[in-house]
Amino acid sequence: QVQLVESGGGLVQAGGSLRLSCAASGRTFSTYTMGWFRQAPGKEREFVTAIGGRNSTYYTASVKGRFTISRDNAKNTVYLQMNSLKPEDTAVYYCAARVGAIPALRVYEYAYWGQGTQVTVSS
Repeated sequence: QVQLVESGGGLVQAGGSLRLSCAASGRTFSTYTMGWFRQAPGKEREFVTAIGGRNSTYYTASVKGRFTISRDNAKNTVYLQMNSLKPEDTAVYYCAARVGAIPALRVYEYAYWGQGTQVTVSS
């Protein structure tokens, strides 16, 4: 069982930055693929980015060049650095984990989820 706890959300003006963190329990963190998803009001949860066990990364097109995912296996933590934020980035951001080193892009491919953290970008 893996428990995930996100932090770092908040309110920021357009063009600003935020850094989200996700702390994971367990002793096999380095073997998990970690992902970030987001869900805006009235919309389905959508893939944002993922990082595999060998640090391979994937990004949805709308955040490429603005968001960066990284992980610190010694701290069992994954980060999401978000720069040049836009109002359309406003959503609840969820951290997710799946067994295996190969990143996945779909919600159902992740077995473990955090509680979510709100990110609000004002125009």
